[in-house]
Amino acid sequence: MKQWILALAALSAVGAAQARNTVLTLPLDEVVRMGVEQGKLDGSVKFYLSGAKTPRVSTRLGEDIANKKTNGVGKDDAYGCKWAALSALIAFQESAKQKGANAVVDLHSYYKRATVKDPVTYQCHAGAVVIGVTLKGTYAKV
Repeated sequence: MKQWILALAALSAVGAAQARNTVLTLPLDEVVRMGVEQGKLDGSVKFYLSGAKTPRVSTRLGEDIANKKTNGVGKDDAYGCKWAALSALIAFQESAKQKGANAVVDLHSYYKRATVKDPVTYQCHAGAVVIGVTLKGTYAKV
């Protein structure tokens, strides 16, 4: 009987750990700076969060979504969030170049299709195993 109780307790702990969904709100400028410093972002595409001061947009070239995840095992949540966000920005940068855009405007968090707009920060969701960032934005020429 004691073994069954221990087994059930262990399974409950595993289930609770897998269900973790910690929401972090972090500044995007730190991610951009990290990406430029590491050479992963080349500066040819600028990123403007929804509500942030944005140069005049001359042309809009369509919307896109970047949903990026990273392995969170053994990583600090904030560190993993920065990597997932950087992966999203890299994807936006590459697509923007292909479309002839030099900016991504109205960039905002879009995790599970829930729009969260902030002029400074993005949201990241950290689970027990996976850390994810979903961003939605509009390619533009500014």
